[in-house]
Amino acid sequence: MNTMTLRIAAAVLAVASLGAQAAYPPSPAFSVKDVAGRAVDSAALRGKIVVVNFWATWCPPCRAEIPDFAAFYKANKAKGLEIVGFSVDELPAADIAAFAAKNKMTYPVVLANAKIIRAFDPGGYIPTTFIIDKQGRIRHKQVGAVDLKTLEDWFRKLAAEI
Repeated sequence: MNTMTLRIAAAVLAVASLGAQAAYPPSPAFSVKDVAGRAVDSAALRGKIVVVNFWATWCPPCRAEIPDFAAFYKANKAKGLEIVGFSVDELPAADIAAFAAKNKMTYPVVLANAKIIRAFDPGGYIPTTFIIDKQGRIRHKQVGAVDLKTLEDWFRKLAAEI
């Protein structure tokens, strides 16, 4: 290949790369308090890989995925992971906090409000999970339970990115 062909190929790859990055929508901004009263702000989560999970106490698939989320959070929090569980229950915060404690949900658990639900648009089914990269872009949305392997695969992939 000559120099001109290499320059054109490099330019095409650069444009394609920018296009691929632009295809990822930004995560909605939020600033809320979790059920323990601690602030949870999306701006403070920049630079971390964030898993946003919409769930409910009465939802069997939601309950089934909680142990994997809790274990994964414990193993990876120090490596740049954050999980935010948005409960769509219509229960008092104290009841959700008790459920979270009983189920060892040490990650922030927040009562989802209409604004958060509209912003993320998880759809009509739970659980629904969003995986957000270090730049605050939604890289994956999954309707239905997320298994541990999926969490590990996405975390490994996004942690390797600059």
